[in-house]
Amino acid sequence: MPINVKLDDLLHARRMTLTELAERIDLTLANVSILKTGKAKAIRFSTLEAICRELDCQPGDVLGFEPEADPAKG
Repeated sequence: MPINVKLDDLLHARRMTLTELAERIDLTLANVSILKTGKAKAIRFSTLEAICRELDCQPGDVLGFEPEADPAKG
């Protein structure tokens, strides 16, 4: 998947646990874990806003885009 979630790096840099973030943004630990591992199919803007507020970051710090390699060009 070309969209990657950089939540793990942000949490490490802020010295915050996944559990602490989940409590602060009022989501279950399971849902935040799904997001962190990149298994989420979507994210609500309100959730992204809460993450950015608690981690003092921008949406681009949480999500990244890496295009998949095109086998025809390689």
